[in-house]
Amino acid sequence: MPLATSALPPPPLQPLRGIRILSLALNLPGPAALMRCRQLGADCVKLEPPAPAGQASGDPMGSYSPPAYASLHEGIRVLQADLKTAPGQAALQSELAAADVLLTSFRPSALRKLGLDWEALRQRWPRLSMVRIVGAAGARAEEPGHDLTYQAQAGLLATAGCALPASLHADMAGALAASEAVLQTLLARAASGQGACIDVALEDAAHWLALPRSWGLTTATGDVGGAHAGYAVLPCADGRAALAALEPHFAARLFGAAGLPPDSDPRAAATHRSIAAFVAGRSRMELESLAQEMDIPLHILPGS
Repeated sequence: MPLATSALPPPPLQPLRGIRILSLALNLPGPAALMRCRQLGADCVKLEPPAPAGQASGDPMGSYSPPAYASLHEGIRVLQADLKTAPGQAALQSELAAADVLLTSFRPSALRKLGLDWEALRQRWPRLSMVRIVGAAGARAEEPGHDLTYQAQAGLLATAGCALPASLHADMAGALAASEAVLQTLLARAASGQGACIDVALEDAAHWLALPRSWGLTTATGDVGGAHAGYAVLPCADGRAALAALEPHFAARLFGAAGLPPDSDPRAAATHRSIAAFVAGRSRMELESLAQEMDIPLHILPGS
């Protein structure tokens, strides 16, 4: 299956229709959260810094990944304003007056310098809500960090070696948490008539993703960490197969196809050897055909 090149289609429900969100957030988590809110029906506006000479965007993402920037901002009205100047502040105040939710990704000290601390905002616009994406929660919100450091803190990196993670898990999980926080603030406003403020910490998002590991599910002794013979990535004759025959009925079908008793112990070393040999002796096409015929969760990966 080819890699996705665009955002997911909008969901059938549009709970944010009629809601205007103003974002000042740059790079990935904030724009990804805004993209998700747009998919949920929100009217989204983003204020970026003026673009440097020779560049189209004031958001660094526009320079180091133009395709990502284009996908993230599809259907979003993007304006440029220097918030450290009087004209930039005037543009900001005008947009704030029309917004239901303000989305930011600045450190608290930067927000204060821009006059965007929560107490000042709520006094001027009592119905305005705010979602602040930060690196870490509370007193540690000023600490520098990035997706890689948050994943490392949460134990999401490989236990050995120096390979980078396959995706920006903390950033994307934080983006989903931020879009959820937007919904939470609007529910709170509907009940109280007042806006609300929620902080979303990327470090917390990474730890949320790491919970299965803390429970032992993805460690070497866990069924989805290598202990179960039916849940593994194994070499086949011309590539690799990702097997996910975890539930007993799926495992029984896989074991039967491999010539094993359907009630074989999935954690036994002999079962692991038999399944590995069964997969190694078949091509990708054979395995895909078998999986379709027997209703076994399997996905073929190219290469070794």
